[in-house]
Amino acid sequence: MAEKAYPEIPPTRGDDLHNLEIIDEADLVLFMAGNQFMVMDELLRTFQKKHPEVKKIFYETLPPGLELKQIISGGALFKSRLIPGNPDVYTAVTEDAMAELRRLDLITSYHVYLHNRIVLMTVKGNPKGIKSVRDLGRDDIIISQPGAMEDITKYIIDMYERAGGKALVHRIMEEKRAEGTTIFTIVHHRETPLRLRKGTVDVGPVWATEAVYAERQGLEIDVIEPGERIDQRNRVNYYITKLNNAPNPENADKFINFILSDEAQKIYKSYGFVPHLKV
Repeated sequence: MAEKAYPEIPPTRGDDLHNLEIIDEADLVLFMAGNQFMVMDELLRTFQKKHPEVKKIFYETLPPGLELKQIISGGALFKSRLIPGNPDVYTAVTEDAMAELRRLDLITSYHVYLHNRIVLMTVKGNPKGIKSVRDLGRDDIIISQPGAMEDITKYIIDMYERAGGKALVHRIMEEKRAEGTTIFTIVHHRETPLRLRKGTVDVGPVWATEAVYAERQGLEIDVIEPGERIDQRNRVNYYITKLNNAPNPENADKFINFILSDEAQKIYKSYGFVPHLKV
């Protein structure tokens, strides 16, 4: 009988596995779409003030595509250690992920709780003079491009198509990849600010929240707005669900109710997210 194949979490991504030492005794296990990493500390502090009984929280901030594979496979390998794949709560930025979990009878229902939009992040001063999404097709522009595991990729490709048709999508995703001027991320687009700082790329499409966080961290960047017509602000929905086999179902309900509250939505808004509720 063949050994079960588990997805692998790259060994460099230990910073996306939070409180790993207590995972086996956690009161709450969260698989959070990785682009929320900057908000999690404040979000969980506020949640635990309301629910001090939920003392030990393990959470991941990996790309939701990888987390989805972890759930479906029943675990993922990190440095040869098997990390369980049965969270209490899972969030994603595509409804396809929710549909797949429902098809497998792993969830019953889910909620939209948040929105975001895409911007182009470049080095301070924008030395390549990038003005629009169409400029990313230029020979002299090196792009940090999120890969297939990231929910943002679907929206970026739609943005490319709206900006320049299928020809621009092919140019960026195929031709420039072959030429070495589209460089895919290994895990997720959190690598883009690092590449910009090191000067290995000129630009990268990221969530607007990523740019807000980078500026707060003192990273010298410029932000290019693609424009409301194509920046996906009306298409990007964040989804949250409780797993049917959640190890801590009552605490999962508490967390989801908190996420849908005005208090949590205001925290998200302060980090540049677009709230689902009017706050």
